[in-house]
Amino acid sequence: METLRLILRYAHLIGFALLLGGAVAQYFAGKFKINAAMAWGAGIQVLTGVALSAPLGRAVQPDAAKLAVKGVVAVLIAVMVLVPFFRKRKQEGGAVVASGHFHGIVLMTLANAAVAVFWR
Repeated sequence: METLRLILRYAHLIGFALLLGGAVAQYFAGKFKINAAMAWGAGIQVLTGVALSAPLGRAVQPDAAKLAVKGVVAVLIAVMVLVPFFRKRKQEGGAVVASGHFHGIVLMTLANAAVAVFWR
């Protein structure tokens, strides 16, 4: 079970890297677009996060409040990324969103990572 948990954690980190990396690439390109990397990252984050919240034979279980906060934030991020992406996926390079929407995705992604690291 420990191996499965480590594989899920690794996939979760890859999802984070895709989500944040895709956003940073779009930001430095000067375009506020939701790209495929961000969409994949958001999906991977939610799926692996749900799987990681399962007991998986651990002696000490994660804090339920922490899991709830991370889950709600992850679902909000996924909705903010996936809805515009699938509505406008035929556009060249991704779905254009407002700058506040885009910055909200980035800030919530960073906040979700902060909850994971600093909440004990």
